[in-house]
Parts: sequence; C-alpha cells; structure tokens
Amino acid sequence: MVIRHAELETVCGITSRLPEHTMPEVAFSGRSNVGKSSLINGLLNRKSLARTSSQPGKTQTINFYNVNHEVYLVDLPGYGYARASQETKAKWGRMIENYLHSSKQLKAVFLLVDIRHEPSANDRDMYGWIVHQGYDPMIIATKLDKIKRSQIQKQLKILREGLNLRPGTKIIPFSAETKQGREEIWEIIDGYVEGASE
Repeated sequence: MVIRHAELETVCGITSRLPEHTMPEVAFSGRSNVGKSSLINGLLNRKSLARTSSQPGKTQTINFYNVNHEVYLVDLPGYGYARASQETKAKWGRMIENYLHSSKQLKAVFLLVDIRHEPSANDRDMYGWIVHQGYDPMIIATKLDKIKRSQIQKQLKILREGLNLRPGTKIIPFSAETKQGREEIWEIIDGYVEGASE
C-alpha cells in the first residue's frame, strides 16, 4: 500500500465508546516495550505518528490510525507493564476484551513478541486469550536487527514452541531499523482491504 494519508483519528480510553465506521480494522497487541509504536510508524513511513517511549506502559488507550481512508490500524494498550497497578491492568484488560468483542470491523489481530527472548507468561496468556475470542492471531517477531542472521530460525522455533502456536500460524520477523517484514505485513493487510471493497 502506498501511504497517501495517515492520521491518529480516534483515541479511546477506558470509558470511551468505540467508534462506529465501515472500514476494516487490523489490531496490534503486544507487551509494553515490544516495539508496537515503532512498528506502526514503520508501516506508515512516519517518524513519530505513534509516540514511542523509553518508558513502557505508555499506550493506555486504544488508538485508531486512519490510513488512506481505507483501513484502520488499531494500537491496543501494551500489557505486562510491571509498574502498573493491578486495578489499571484489569481496566486495560477489560478495554481490550471489550474491543475484541464489540468491533464489527476487526479483520485480523497481530501479536507482537520480541524475537530475542522466550515468550513471557503474559505473551502466552495473550495469545491464548486472542484465540479464545475467536481470532487466529499472526505473530510479528520484533527487534530482528538485534540478533544475528544465523540465529533467526532458532529464535522463531523458540517462539513457535513457547507460544504453542496453532499449526500454520504465520510468524513475520520485523525490524523497525531496516523495515524488513514491512512489505509482508502490508500484503496481509491489503488482502483485508481488498476483501472489504469487493
């Protein structure tokens, strides 16, 4: 997709109503500090449309990015942020659950995990939970530029086994630095956009 227009259109907090519209949505989930904002900026060819932060737990809202008036990229709150209170974590959980249940236009969920590490308990819970909500999440393995080329297949195997992925689940290695994986992610999103316009 050639990005002609990209803007943060809607920000939903805990008490906000979800926007109603007719364009397809694809959502991005992942723990705090996994690189969601960097991924979204990379997909949109923008330096700082999604605010990146060295402080994890910054995204505490559901953010809807309107791309070309054709599709929304939806940034879900980061999970697993240790310093957030239990009450706040529970609210984020309810917010995400409400979105996954209520969105009429959600076509796909991408789960971001760090390629360098074994999946955390939070990652495993989130994968299982998204599956339980009726979606078949695709995995984006971030921070690809932080490992050697020779380690990639080994790390992907660790992710596949650690998350106990369903057979055939797609894992896309992604680097915010080199943009490797960007085209592959857009190909998937484009498929949903074309499907919606048919």
